[in-house]
Amino acid sequence: MQIIPAIDLKDGVCVRLQQGKKDAVTFYSRDAAGTARKWESMGARVLHVVDLDGAFSGSQQNLPKIMDIRKSVKMSIEVGGGIRNITTVARLISAGIDRVIIGTAAIEDPSFVMDACSKFPGRIFIGIDARDGKVAVKGWEEVSAIDAGELAKRVETVGIAGIIYTDIARVGMLTGPNIPALEEIVSTVKIPVIASGGIATLDDIRNLLKIKNLWGAITGKAIYSGSLDLKEAIKLTEGKE
Repeated sequence: MQIIPAIDLKDGVCVRLQQGKKDAVTFYSRDAAGTARKWESMGARVLHVVDLDGAFSGSQQNLPKIMDIRKSVKMSIEVGGGIRNITTVARLISAGIDRVIIGTAAIEDPSFVMDACSKFPGRIFIGIDARDGKVAVKGWEEVSAIDAGELAKRVETVGIAGIIYTDIARVGMLTGPNIPALEEIVSTVKIPVIASGGIATLDDIRNLLKIKNLWGAITGKAIYSGSLDLKEAIKLTEGKE
């Protein structure tokens, strides 16, 4: 299981949002590239980057900062937030981004998702952000009637390379991941699933490691606040603790 540090960008600054609320912001650093280098130096092999302004507005707003990050590290980078057309996908991949995460458009524009998977096989992930088991869209501001598990099964059939499952109620709360929901999603599909939301301690990592076939886990607030040591978490997943 990969431990994946997160960098969330708002107005070019590294921040975290509590439960996805855009007015519940904690600022961490103005040096996004430097933050990425820090996580890489601790052993991270994958970096999760979200353009929060893009997620709320529908079009990417932090591309220059994302490019700075890409130039600064060697690790694999996945990017999400405001990716709702094939031009944006192509621009990111041509700039060296390894995986592109589609969120809202997975519901609102299925043909775009199919097109992206066809043009860039193995490079498209879907972000399934759930509140009480239902999929949220548009920067988590709206909750749909679509069941998270049903969406997972649907996108698997069109060639999606993996799923990032986020429990919104746990984002930025350090209350532990939603293990039952993650077990259900992982058992529903055969493609890789990455967990997001609630990770606070090494015990949370241990609990996630018990989920058979869980591919990765994203951590944000925990590594910024210091409740989780990224280097120790990576050692734990590698059996070196």
